[in-house]
Amino acid sequence: QVQLVESGGGSVDAGGSLRLSCAASGYSSIVNCVAWFRQAPGKEREGVAAFYTGSGSTWYADSVKGRFTASPDNTNNALNLRMNSLKPEDTGMYYCAADSFVMWSVERMREYEYRYWGQGTQVTVS
Repeated sequence: QVQLVESGGGSVDAGGSLRLSCAASGYSSIVNCVAWFRQAPGKEREGVAAFYTGSGSTWYADSVKGRFTASPDNTNNALNLRMNSLKPEDTGMYYCAADSFVMWSVERMREYEYRYWGQGTQVTVS
């Protein structure tokens, strides 16, 4: 099993920044992709960013490109998500997810593609 724990959420004013962290433990070496999803009240969960170790590539949703940066923290076996220029529409519960893929593509950014999930951390932008 792989355990994922998110941290770093909070409340900020529009234009502010937050840094989320997703720490993996357990049999974390079996996963090669870590992704961030978010879910606003009354809306479906959507993919925000993903890091695939197989190619070292990073993917971002169009809505966060240029504002969010995902970066691996190999020392702490974590994936950080730096969020700048936050907007009210970024408000939601942010979840970390992980799994192992032979190949990664944007089609992997579906909730059902990931077996391992964290409990989520709330981000509120006002």
